[in-house]
Amino acid sequence: MRPTILVVDDDKKLVELVKLYLERAGYLVKVATDGQEALDAATSFRPDLMVLDLMLPELDGLEVCRRVRESSDVPIVMLTAKSTEREKIEGLNLGADDYVTKPFSPGELLARIRAVLRRAGEKDGPELVSFGGLEIDFPQHRVTVSGREVDLTPTEFRLLAAMASEPGRVFSRARLIHVALGYDFGGFERTIDAHIKNLRRKIESDPRDPKYVVTVFGVGYRFALEEG
Repeated sequence: MRPTILVVDDDKKLVELVKLYLERAGYLVKVATDGQEALDAATSFRPDLMVLDLMLPELDGLEVCRRVRESSDVPIVMLTAKSTEREKIEGLNLGADDYVTKPFSPGELLARIRAVLRRAGEKDGPELVSFGGLEIDFPQHRVTVSGREVDLTPTEFRLLAAMASEPGRVFSRARLIHVALGYDFGGFERTIDAHIKNLRRKIESDPRDPKYVVTVFGVGYRFALEEG
């Protein structure tokens, strides 16, 4: 079955161009031109990936992302005309998996979509690992903490899986970008900090004093050695 992409942007000419390009690449494409329409479409069509513009009428892209993440881990690629670090981090903190800054070429967007879908579908590593109250089921992309299932985005799961597969190893931010995001952010390593913050909020009893994902100051992060 062909993956379904939901493209959300109020620029109708841009939407038609992206739709045509993605359809030629073999995807099914649904479109929405405002935030509320995007939420309705995400519920109705259950897309395999969303391309979501930041600036939208009705509800902006950040609010759409926030609401979608309340019930879904569908991969989200943000479109933004803004290039400052703050806006990118804000979107990533809400659970977006990637971003493309306008203006962009359809080929660049297609490459990002393929990379995000590939990462979301990968099932690498051991079958099941347990560390204290944290259990990671790699084939099912399922994580539980003290028996309670937690919803992680594809990027958050890939970060956790990479570190948990090699507990005790220190991962630099650059290394985590490579294994979890799969492309070059041009030195934008604070992206990883945003994802780690979100991950800790979901799996740690006290995100300010984490026991699973530990900061190694000046270097990066490691997964705790203690195994339950």
